[in-house]
Amino acid sequence: MVWRIAARDLLSTLRDRRTLSATILMPLILIPALSLGLPLLLGSFIGGQQQERQKVGVVGTLPPALRTALEQDEKVDGKTVRAGVDLVPVTDPQKAVQSGDVDAAIQAPVALPTRAGEGSAALEVYAKLSSLSAQAGAYGKVQDVVDGYNRTLTLDRLKGLGLGADTLTPVTVKPIDASPPQEQRSGQLAFLIPFLMLQFILSGGMATAIDATAGEKERGTLESLLVSPVRRAEVVTGKLLATTITALLSACFSVLGFIVSGLVAAAFLASKSGLGADITASMGGQLSLTFGGTLGMLGLAASAALIISAVLIAIGIYARSFKEAQTYIAPLTLVIVLPAVMLQFADFLTLNTAVYAVPLFGSMVSILNIVKGAAQLDQILLAILANLIGAALLALLALHSFGREEVIFRN
Repeated sequence: MVWRIAARDLLSTLRDRRTLSATILMPLILIPALSLGLPLLLGSFIGGQQQERQKVGVVGTLPPALRTALEQDEKVDGKTVRAGVDLVPVTDPQKAVQSGDVDAAIQAPVALPTRAGEGSAALEVYAKLSSLSAQAGAYGKVQDVVDGYNRTLTLDRLKGLGLGADTLTPVTVKPIDASPPQEQRSGQLAFLIPFLMLQFILSGGMATAIDATAGEKERGTLESLLVSPVRRAEVVTGKLLATTITALLSACFSVLGFIVSGLVAAAFLASKSGLGADITASMGGQLSLTFGGTLGMLGLAASAALIISAVLIAIGIYARSFKEAQTYIAPLTLVIVLPAVMLQFADFLTLNTAVYAVPLFGSMVSILNIVKGAAQLDQILLAILANLIGAALLALLALHSFGREEVIFRN
């Protein structure tokens, strides 16, 4: 009887093609697009700005060495890693930047030093500082070249005094990443993975849950189901099963999208090099999962789907109409979004074992740990157990609501 009720509700869901696209296609497309596409986009954008020549306006005269450094390409192994800029004369640097004639403009109110120890002077750089394009392109290049020019002048002066370049840096810092390899590959956007997975689980189960509860109220078909020879517990279990199946379907395609994005990223980065590939890798373009991590993520997704489905059923049966149920369920998105936002600051938080006993949030933390390769089996099992207990309590609440006529006939 439970399977019959579940099949009845699933059939109603399958008739809506929009629900199927939200359950299957959206996680399969959006997770690779956000977890892989965003790092690739940033990497190609910033790397492209570095390898593209921009126009920089000049007011006045620049020292020949600085001018040459600005126009010169920087190459490594014969490949251009940072292109120079084209210097063009302008009269009003601010207007030239605002009109788009140049990407940036430089002006020296006084003559710039050509030798260290001859005083200092300010080089005014005009650019749209709020623009990422300017930061990664013309403005960033001018800043780097001026830093290199200052160092060159200082080193020339030190050579005259019989001192070497190490005089400026008697102690250097050599950073060595001690993170596990998978955590290094997870990148800065890893916190998006738990958010996306739970968000798709919620959206995947929402249509079935609302249609099977408030939707049946609105259509007047719930009464005929309740007067049939079926127990209330079987009704609740069947509807919970149907909702969980659609939510799990969305969860499975979310994990599949995650795995696909990791494989595509690995193939892309293996064939690319340079600044763009480095930025893509640092943002999360090397995401990967082990077999055990995949099983753990599926277990967490399944338990999360169960508790989210129980919440949806409990809320949906209380609502009088489909629209009212949507209004009640809308704030649930915040329950997922706010903790997910906190996960980007997880390094600053002290996470003890009790955190994993919090339904849903413990799952988010565990999924993030799996992505970073730092998950522990006991923590994953505790998060799954917390979700199962929460789902059982909410299912009992839904069963209690199904037994109250003032709730069933609240329309």
